Amino acid sequence: MKKRVFVAGLVHESDSFNPITAGERDFPVFRGEAMLRRRVDNDAATGILDTLEAQGYEVIPALFTHAVPNGLVDREFYLQIKDEILTAAKAALREGPIHAVTLELHGSMTVRDFGEAEGPLLEELRSLLPGVPIFAALDMHATMTPRMFENCDGFAAFQQAPHTDQRETGIKAAQMTVAALEGNAPRLPAMAWVKVPLLVAGEQSATDVEPMVSLIREVRASEKKPGVLAASCLMGYPWCDNPDSAAGILVVARDRALAQAEALRLAALLWERRHDFSFQTEAYSEEEAVDLALAAALTAEKPVYLSDSGDNPTGGSSSDCTGLLSRLLADERTRRLPTPALFGGIYDPDAALACRGRVGQALTLTFGAKFDRKTSRPITATGVVMGFVEDWEGSAVALFRTGNVDIVLAEKHIGYVTPALFTALGRDAARAQLVAVKLGYLTPGHAALAGRAILCLSGGSTNEDLKSLPYERLPRPMFPLDRDFPYDPGEHLSLKG
Repeated sequence: MKKRVFVAGLVHESDSFNPITAGERDFPVFRGEAMLRRRVDNDAATGILDTLEAQGYEVIPALFTHAVPNGLVDREFYLQIKDEILTAAKAALREGPIHAVTLELHGSMTVRDFGEAEGPLLEELRSLLPGVPIFAALDMHATMTPRMFENCDGFAAFQQAPHTDQRETGIKAAQMTVAALEGNAPRLPAMAWVKVPLLVAGEQSATDVEPMVSLIREVRASEKKPGVLAASCLMGYPWCDNPDSAAGILVVARDRALAQAEALRLAALLWERRHDFSFQTEAYSEEEAVDLALAAALTAEKPVYLSDSGDNPTGGSSSDCTGLLSRLLADERTRRLPTPALFGGIYDPDAALACRGRVGQALTLTFGAKFDRKTSRPITATGVVMGFVEDWEGSAVALFRTGNVDIVLAEKHIGYVTPALFTALGRDAARAQLVAVKLGYLTPGHAALAGRAILCLSGGSTNEDLKSLPYERLPRPMFPLDRDFPYDPGEHLSLKG
């Protein structure tokens, strides 16, 4: 009889400074066989499924659901999904034993009027399946909590930012599962977690620059040591105000002493490098960023990219702040660009759908600041609908030209991670002089086109100036909000196994 592994995925990064509540409309859910058919490149759940199947295990698929980072998750939706996962596990138990559980989780999913999402799910799975090994793949920006740590036997997190190693991380989680199931009885590893009182804005922790290059090199060196199954540098998530916020190191190993030694060593290195986290690309205020970008774009041979980092939907922001776009539209140099600037984009369902069936037509639209009304104001403009796509990642999207700027308007909360979106709407980003995207560090597709990349320190729910955020529940002291305080990794060590 094949050993049976229960698999599920619940993935979201939740920004408490974003006023939007993410719910059923934002989360496509793949249940049962649909989850098995969903195989995606660079995807942790796919890595889990492929590995378990290749090793001859019977996979019991519950469900997989994922949404673009956004505001806190709707409580009713979360409880429904959690109940579905638990119900699927109970149904599987009626058909035979469950030998292990392997999950894809984010680690920084937070539910409105409820709290952390992953800890309670793991806790209830543990209660239902006592003694059954549970392993999970996590995002690098996971926030480890005591409930997560106590109710899981091993975690493996992404080691690259941007997250190009998601599939590999899923494979690692599945390999830990396989290792635990070798032999007649489960062989559970030891796990060590060291909390590090550190918050780092995502754009200061790209893994192709220091200090992350050196830190990840040490993490990978740890994984090469005999007996170490996974080592993770958890950078936490700075845009959620909660009492568990912090970075951390987590090591899974065959031996408890080895897990402890490696976790303490890596935590000390992370703390030592805390002053080295900085912006590794040009980073300026909104006004200065626009000034420099337009001056360069007028003579550029390759696109000048502007990152609207404070309103980055893939970081968790609302994607409807208009500050940067308003500056571009107001600057006379924008109208002198040989090719209209590209702007991706604004989340405004009404404005996007008003463009349906209107390609080539002129109309007046009001868009932006539909959700985040504190950071900016709506824009009213007359322009021409240049393109419309009915289904881009589940969202209708339009291209609206006004003031020599082609603006993407989105029906749903989407990410602007690839220039292919512009292509689908009839524009080649490689031929533009100026491209503004709601991102932080550029993803590989955009970076390949950019002649120059400028990070705009704009306003929004992913504001890179962490000291300006109105934290109320954050544990203190916390670097960089607090600068001079002692830290001993040993005092923040948790062990199990």
